[in-house]
Amino acid sequence: MNALAVVVPKTETEAKLDGLEAEGVYDDARRVTAHDAERVELPVLAEPRATTFDALIEQDDPAFRTAGLDDRLRERGWDEEAIAAAPSSWAVVGDVVLVTFPDGYDPADRTTVGEVLLDLHGEAETVLARDGVRGEAREPAVTVVAGSGDTETIHTEHGTKYALDLAEVMFSPGNKAERARMGEVVREGERVLDMFAGVGYFALPMARAGASVTAVERNPTAFRYLAENAQLNGVAGRVECVLGDCREYESVDPVERVVMGYYDSLGGYSAGRSDAAADAPAGGDRGATSGTEPGEAADGREMSGRAGDESEWDGRAGGERGRGGGTDPRSDYLAAALDALDGSGTVHVHTACPEGLFPARSIECVRAVCDERGVGVSNVESRVVKTHSEGVVHGVLDATIGDG
Repeated sequence: MNALAVVVPKTETEAKLDGLEAEGVYDDARRVTAHDAERVELPVLAEPRATTFDALIEQDDPAFRTAGLDDRLRERGWDEEAIAAAPSSWAVVGDVVLVTFPDGYDPADRTTVGEVLLDLHGEAETVLARDGVRGEAREPAVTVVAGSGDTETIHTEHGTKYALDLAEVMFSPGNKAERARMGEVVREGERVLDMFAGVGYFALPMARAGASVTAVERNPTAFRYLAENAQLNGVAGRVECVLGDCREYESVDPVERVVMGYYDSLGGYSAGRSDAAADAPAGGDRGATSGTEPGEAADGREMSGRAGDESEWDGRAGGERGRGGGTDPRSDYLAAALDALDGSGTVHVHTACPEGLFPARSIECVRAVCDERGVGVSNVESRVVKTHSEGVVHGVLDATIGDG
């Protein structure tokens, strides 16, 4: 029986897991377990060659994975009806597990599920119940259901580190592939405007790729983490952090690329839904699978659980009718993006749209606003980021403005 494991700092868990998986030596038949207060044991099939570690050990009592939450609840005496009512999916962000419980879920059962999730994810310290968003700034409403209660963490994706407090700012685990993609599409030295920067979701991967990014964020708490994360990732010299409304930002020089990363940056036009409806958690079929994005292989860490749609975990308040005129209540965001490009470049427009109408309806909206402003659109490509809610997708349009 293989029982090899490497000991690594707890704060580097996700980065090390990515490295071990890339080498093909991560043993996903066993669970990540605590080694001491500051370090964890990552199970491996053989000694890593490229991924660094503190120690290579032989585990005395390897913790093998079970099928998941269902089996663990059965072990605690839960019947099938209670198991069927349990949460269908959850996400691990840094050392915090995020889970959405059904309305009216029993508090004692919440605690039990939280304890089981901590057992399933040895690197995690806190389980938070996601209770939606609150206020115009769309701050997360969360409740600690198990663990230490520490909601501040550092989450690592593809080498990018995100420091954040999940009780204070939003984070969408399902956007993982899109965050990585933004680091791949930019050119070194390219001038980029990130209109809804948050804690640096897209700005950081782009800056790490060599782009010069102006990151605008109006939530003071998210802005603080944005500035901290620029330092944390060693890109403070390539990220200009701006606190304020992105519609009011006026760049000195035109940019070459704009990211509109808020999924409702086109307003209700594309989705045809109210904010409340669009944010409602979606149901899904139960199974023994886990995943992060439609079509993306699951790693069992980023988004885990029984298969189901992922409800949105990122967003900001909408705007009012502004520069864009009468096409849509939030066409002013797109108008601001076009102003920043000054007639030529690429704009990445995130949108929530009924699945059967994407991308045609969203493209129609973008072209309508561009036509109103006398701006040409030479090409539009589209992709689905993830399921937003039942019957609605979170998609992104890559629109080439002018000659690009």
